[in-house]
Amino acid sequence: MTHQVFIDGAVGTTGIEIRERLEGRGEFSLILLDDAQRKDANARAQAINDADVVILCLPDDAAREAVSLIANDRTRVIDASTAHRVADGWTYGFPELVGRDVVAGARYISNPGCYPTGFLALVAPLVRAGLIPADWPLSVNAVSGYSGGGKAMIAEYEGADGRPAAWRTYGLSLAHKHVPEMRKHAGLVHTPIFAPAVTDTMRGMIVEVPLPIGAMPGKPSAAAMEEALAAFYKGSRFVRLVTGYDAPTLPVERCAGTDGMDLFVFASPDGSQVRLVATLDNLGKGASGAAVQNLNLLCGLDEAAGLSL
Repeated sequence: MTHQVFIDGAVGTTGIEIRERLEGRGEFSLILLDDAQRKDANARAQAINDADVVILCLPDDAAREAVSLIANDRTRVIDASTAHRVADGWTYGFPELVGRDVVAGARYISNPGCYPTGFLALVAPLVRAGLIPADWPLSVNAVSGYSGGGKAMIAEYEGADGRPAAWRTYGLSLAHKHVPEMRKHAGLVHTPIFAPAVTDTMRGMIVEVPLPIGAMPGKPSAAAMEEALAAFYKGSRFVRLVTGYDAPTLPVERCAGTDGMDLFVFASPDGSQVRLVATLDNLGKGASGAAVQNLNLLCGLDEAAGLSL
């Protein structure tokens, strides 16, 4: 069976990478619009309604508009924008957290944000296991390659004027759009303090959650956290717990060019502190790779088909 797929916003960074992952795959037939058709509301609406699955790579308002154009009861949606990540009626497209069968049976799927993917992969299983209290005040530090800023930031870093900065922090208003999904899908009482940054590399990401476990209720051990994460992701081809890592540094590009994610639990010698760390590609498991994983599940295919692990 061939599935008709329309990528609405296929000229953006995420859309381009999704298309690259689908090209050459006989299970899918891509509905393509030229420049003029993309600006034609009727042509877009026709493409959306002709598709078995629509993947939205649009700004939030445009994504909501695209969903409103669906005039049938069969077209399914994967939304890569922020628009529906905490919305009622939408399935959060993180199969390892919500269940592969849940994703496969959904009609409306919200693709997770890149930073929340790393944060939730670390925190959600430990909250569920009772090792991190749901009301503990968490903070998360993270850094991404500049491709996470889309075409504008790529042009800024790769333009003729040279690199604008080796590293810079942002989200200084403490109101980053990813925070609501972090809180909701981790099951947290309090909003975590989120400190994102961008660095001078095209792709790659590190997400870190520091924990003073010696001061936490029950004083959970690093070993218990490793055991919980290992059990939670047992059998996953996408999310891997790395143990015994003894290099002095961890590069942001570790998972660049792949669609998987590596998790680490680093402990202080006295066991009183832990650094939970996730490494992923912001355009892989953090965006386009995750969308294709969800698409595979929707279409009853091997979830890793067409992806690099």
